[in-house]
Amino acid sequence: LKTPTFDNWQWEDAEIMVLLQVMYTDLDFISTFNIELDVMQQFLYEVYRRYNNIPFHNFKHCFCVTQMMYGLIWLTDLRSKMDSIDLLIMLTSAVCHDLDHTGYNNAYQINARTELALRYNDISPLENHHCAVAFEILEKTESNIFRNLSTEQFKRIREGIIKCILATDMTRHTEILNKFKALLPVFDFSNKDNRDVLMMIMIKVSDISNEARPMDVAEPWLDCLLQEFFNQSDMEKLEGLPVTPFMDRDKVTKPSSQTGFIRFVLFPLFIELANLFPCLEVRKFPDENLSDIQSLKSSVALTYSKV
Repeated sequence: LKTPTFDNWQWEDAEIMVLLQVMYTDLDFISTFNIELDVMQQFLYEVYRRYNNIPFHNFKHCFCVTQMMYGLIWLTDLRSKMDSIDLLIMLTSAVCHDLDHTGYNNAYQINARTELALRYNDISPLENHHCAVAFEILEKTESNIFRNLSTEQFKRIREGIIKCILATDMTRHTEILNKFKALLPVFDFSNKDNRDVLMMIMIKVSDISNEARPMDVAEPWLDCLLQEFFNQSDMEKLEGLPVTPFMDRDKVTKPSSQTGFIRFVLFPLFIELANLFPCLEVRKFPDENLSDIQSLKSSVALTYSKV
């Protein structure tokens, strides 16, 4: 569960919800922040309920992004460099980062003048909505995993989650990456501004990490993404809106959709993160074998039977 080789396709949604709970427990969030298990489970259920049944930006994607974040926290030994609240912000941001995604990106929202675009004045309409839905869930006492924290702690967590989720808007990619690159030579973990930028980079890396996974995990995700892209371009043609070029089923192929993305978006981001954490540069992970998976599945089944 801590490695980038983890295969999400072998797990049912109910098992995935337990694995998310395992991550919160394993990072000591349950005990440190006095999170009751029934509240944790209700929070995860509400999150699950608010992810839509669409090809890519669904609950399984939420899990993959969270699992990569969880793995990176362990691989880079962030527990010794950042405090628990920062780590809690990062993991919870990953869980909530695409809540109630419609399957149509910001360009579509703005061009179609959707309710979200109007509500958020064309400024990151989706990401603002994901944040709003997250805090709607957290407003309910029965699903507020932060309900035992102080007002100051909650304020810091809210500010951090908003900052992280808004950072996943790809129109801000270059701005955030350049800010991180400028900090690298003098990066200081004791500096809040430095940590804030790292947290934004961590969620961005986790969000686009499918292509960094083994091919048999990554390729089905690409098929899902292209399906969602093609659905959008079909709708754009139908409604007479500008057609997003990289989503046009008449122009895009699987290889062409990936080469530019990997070269100009994924590589630069991962390379800069590895500059801060050289341990990520060359890392061999053992292949998952059947006994490891069965052992984890048995553990999850046992946990699930108690829920």
